[in-house]
Amino acid sequence: MSEMHIFKRISRPTAFFLHRGHAGAELRDFMNIVDHEAGIVFALPRGGVPVADPIAEALHAPLELAMVRKLPVPASPEVGFGAVALDGSSLLNTHLVDYFGIQEAQVAEITDEVLQELRRRRTEYPGGEAFPDLSGKTAYLVDDGLATGYTMVVAAQMVRKLKPKALVLCVPVSPWDSLMSVEKYFQEAYVLYVQERPPFAVASFYQHFKDLSDREVRTILAKHSKSPI
Repeated sequence: MSEMHIFKRISRPTAFFLHRGHAGAELRDFMNIVDHEAGIVFALPRGGVPVADPIAEALHAPLELAMVRKLPVPASPEVGFGAVALDGSSLLNTHLVDYFGIQEAQVAEITDEVLQELRRRRTEYPGGEAFPDLSGKTAYLVDDGLATGYTMVVAAQMVRKLKPKALVLCVPVSPWDSLMSVEKYFQEAYVLYVQERPPFAVASFYQHFKDLSDREVRTILAKHSKSPI
């Protein structure tokens, strides 16, 4: 069981945040950064990058990308039936796979397409192909919110292979059931708002929730490229 820190439980979403950077600043303040060990901050691209920015800055920590991505349902690309990481770690939502009638060959094809995009992003963004040394360090995994939680679980599985001292989950918002499904992968979790009843959408908590460009991601990562480990 992870140590859970929740600012507030709510019944319905409210646009508490102007944008992702605002959410990151609020989350940083809630975490009381001075009490935390320095480590490495991993943002889930792309939405997690501006959230992680103020957290990494306060920790004086490097900002890396947890190269994971959802597997989109062919008929409804905004819905994910699982997730895959750059190292091949993956997790399928078998209920959605069955519900949408996604065949095994389709799963393999979509997984391959998503992996190709992850490889492109790895070369597009600063950092190259090398993974950081996490021995004895705390890893902070950050996103703009949990939806199903599958992408965050795959990110945790990938980062855990790097043998960190501890994994800390940092997200501004989450539905209760998703938080319960991911918390076992972390030693500690920080969440500002936990919604206890559906329907839930991460975007509902933000006044501005546009997609980030590769250029915006590179600009944020470049700020942290010389942070001490």
